[in-house]
Amino acid sequence: MKSKIQSVSKSVNSHYAWYIIPGTLLLILFSILIYNYSGKFTVNNITNSLNSDFFIFLIIGVFAQLVDGTLGMGYGATSTSFLLSFGVPPAVSSMGVHVAEMFTTGASAISHHRFGNINKKLAKMLIIPGVLGAIIGSYLLSDIIDGNKIKPFIALYMIVLATIIIIKALRKKTPKKPTKQLSLLAIFGGFMDSVGGGGWGPIVTSTLIGRGRDPRYTIGSVNAAEFAVSFASGITFLLFGGINGWQVIAGLIIGGVISAPIGAYLVNKIPRKPAMVAVGLLIIYLSLRTLSKVLF
Repeated sequence: MKSKIQSVSKSVNSHYAWYIIPGTLLLILFSILIYNYSGKFTVNNITNSLNSDFFIFLIIGVFAQLVDGTLGMGYGATSTSFLLSFGVPPAVSSMGVHVAEMFTTGASAISHHRFGNINKKLAKMLIIPGVLGAIIGSYLLSDIIDGNKIKPFIALYMIVLATIIIIKALRKKTPKKPTKQLSLLAIFGGFMDSVGGGGWGPIVTSTLIGRGRDPRYTIGSVNAAEFAVSFASGITFLLFGGINGWQVIAGLIIGGVISAPIGAYLVNKIPRKPAMVAVGLLIIYLSLRTLSKVLF
């Protein structure tokens, strides 16, 4: 009887931890952002900042999170492609995307947990190596790599990611295979996500689904792990690069938080393959547009 009570108590504590931990971390981050921008949050500055650019970033946040929540991939690739095409510098873009992702992935993880979409064992196996890769990539981009010089390479990387998304969508469903080198996959996904402004989903989710894992639980688990990856990446950007472009951050956060529960609800409601192909083609178009601006 005592053992059964302890088991129930542990399950209840684990259940609430999925809400308490993200909520606490997001509250701390929100306090840091408010403190950093405290001198700029005057009524006049906020009113002047609520312009067309802010609402464009908000719409990007809504759309990118809908893509990520329903497909398990594409938030970074979609939002970064849009931001680069609107002329936002790569370092500001990647920093803004990852700081915003702290909130959107937190909301997404809570939503996926609420709808029972998470394989907790898989999520835990992805978190530590993913965080390590994210920290390394964020440090390199914020303190060593010149973002403007790698802008065309990021655009090319986005085209590669989009191609991966399309190929994975068109492949027939394969029988489930054991996933080898899961830690290396998570490290690589976290690293490329930080440097390129996206890639965690297309690299990790598409690989796992390509090995026959259930899309629902793969998407939920990878999204849950992405909260820790994004948090590590965003904090590294804040420590080494500072906080820039609050309009980008605020627009992406508000838009993403609005659509996160919708994406979690729609994960099994929309035809997956046509949606993946459409998103892939959109990212390719935006990346080619960015390349044309840089090269010509």
